[in-house]
Amino acid sequence: MKRCLACGVTFPDEPWHCPRCGHEPVRLGSFTAFAPALADTPGGYEPGHFAKLYQLEASHFWFRARNGLIQWALRRHFPNARSLCEIGCGTGFVLSGLQEAAPQLRLAASEIFAEGLPFAQSRVPGARLFQMDARSIPFEDEFDVIGAFDVIEHVEEDTDVLCQMHRALKPGGGLLLTVPQHPWLWSAADEVAHHVRRYTASDLRQKVLDAGFRIARVTSFVSLLLPLMLLSRRARPGKNPDPYDELRIGPVSNALLSAVMTVERALIRMGVSFPAGGSLLLAARRPER
Repeated sequence: MKRCLACGVTFPDEPWHCPRCGHEPVRLGSFTAFAPALADTPGGYEPGHFAKLYQLEASHFWFRARNGLIQWALRRHFPNARSLCEIGCGTGFVLSGLQEAAPQLRLAASEIFAEGLPFAQSRVPGARLFQMDARSIPFEDEFDVIGAFDVIEHVEEDTDVLCQMHRALKPGGGLLLTVPQHPWLWSAADEVAHHVRRYTASDLRQKVLDAGFRIARVTSFVSLLLPLMLLSRRARPGKNPDPYDELRIGPVSNALLSAVMTVERALIRMGVSFPAGGSLLLAARRPER
C-alpha cells in the first residue's frame, strides 16, 4: 500500500495521487521526490561523492565482500521474497548485486540525495527509484524485504527509521541491515563520512527489537581484518583526512584482502557469528499478525 505523506491515508494504486487530499509528490527529473527540500542538502555526503564511489565500488574488496554477504543473507533468510526495497541505495551497487542474486525480485530503491539516483538507474534500469527521507517512508505493508546498508548510522533518528521500515514491510517481511561497529573504532574517517554513531551489537539489537522486529541473525564482519583496520585508522590522524584514502589500495593488496573476506564469509555461512569486526550484519523479521 502507498501512504500519503500529507494526510496519512493509504491507497493501493499509482500514480501517486492521494484519493483523500489530492496530494502528489513532485518530480526531480525522471524521479518521484517525496522530500525534495532535502534532495541537495549538504551534510550527509560531500558533493561529487557518488561519482567517485561509482568508479571505486565494483573492484574494491570491501564493497564486493559486503555485497557477497548481503546476497547470501537474502537467500538464506528470505528465499521466498518477491519484492525488495533498498533504503539509501547510493549508486545502486548493492541493488545490482541483489538483482543478480535474486532475479525474481521486484526492486525498488530510495536515496535522499538526488545526485545518486542516475547512477543507480544506470546499474539497475528496471528498478523503481525515488528520492525519499527514510524518516518518512510513503509505504505500508508493501515489501517482502527492506534493506539499508551502511545507512542508519547517518541518521540521528535511527529508531524512527527502523519503525518506518517496520510499517513499510508486509507482515512476516524481512529486514537486512549493515552498520559500522564499535564506538572505540571512531576516527576522523567517521566524521568525514558524516556518521552519527558506530554501533555496539547490543545497541543495534535493542533498537531493532524496540521497533517491533524479531531478530534472526546478528554477526560482525570485517572481523579477520579488524586488527589491520584498527592499525590503518590509527595511522591516519588529522582533522581533515582524505575520505577516499582508505579506498585506494594496490591490486595485489586488494586481491589478498578479498581472499581473506571470502574465507570470513564462508565461516559465517557455516554458522560462525563473529563477536567483533568493523561492521555488523543483522537479519530480522516483522512478525506475522
